[in-house]
Amino acid sequence: MLMNNNLDRTNDAGFYHDGSRRLQDQFDTRRVADRLNEVQVHSVFSPEDQALIESARMFFLATADALGKPDCSYKGGLPGFVRIVDERTLAFPDYNGNGMYRSLGNVLLNRSVALLFIDFERPQRLRILGEATLHDTDPLLTEFAGAQLIVRVRATRIFPNCPRHIHEMRLVKDSVYVPTQHHTPPVPVWKQWEEFRGVLPRSEPIPPRSLRTYVRLLEQRSRLFRIFLRVVRRARESLDRKLRSPIIMATGFTGALEMFS
Repeated sequence: MLMNNNLDRTNDAGFYHDGSRRLQDQFDTRRVADRLNEVQVHSVFSPEDQALIESARMFFLATADALGKPDCSYKGGLPGFVRIVDERTLAFPDYNGNGMYRSLGNVLLNRSVALLFIDFERPQRLRILGEATLHDTDPLLTEFAGAQLIVRVRATRIFPNCPRHIHEMRLVKDSVYVPTQHHTPPVPVWKQWEEFRGVLPRSEPIPPRSLRTYVRLLEQRSRLFRIFLRVVRRARESLDRKLRSPIIMATGFTGALEMFS
């Protein structure tokens, strides 16, 4: 779709580099690529951009380290967890994760980032290129329960992509691990595993072992139990394929099998 004519454009030649141009020339797409840059690429968020971004439950974040080595991560939350704070800037919270800080660590060394938003229910997607900064005293910290940092991205280029290959999907349920003002997420299962219980941050209490943790321990130590698990998992897969009826779901039997997943 054509963007609003009053949006700032970024028509500089730097949008395409030699690699892009070589492939455009090989497949005769240089003219359409230039027209897309002319009519769609902009640097100010439009109302349509804002609606897509602020309704998103997820997006993908691409970063690179000081040597240009790339990384890509999934960021998820409830609608509104990404917020447009001014015409060129968006912000989102950093929630407790696995503690690796690959993406945000990259930002400390290389501010260039790329974000990809996809609406799977009404197939459309939006790409944002810009520079990110991390803030541990940001006023928005008080507005996002569970936030450790606020990431602000100053957009340099904003543009939609053709949605033709987006598979149409529906949301089943929101993740129970997303923090909100009235909900404290449960401890993720992997933090209960023996390998990690002794190395968690000092600010996190050592979690109690769950039934799923004991299942995993038995799986590691008993060959007979591993055989039993294979049988149970096959039964669960069969239920997933053939017995997704309200009656089966109401029995709770499929839920009882979740610990063996």
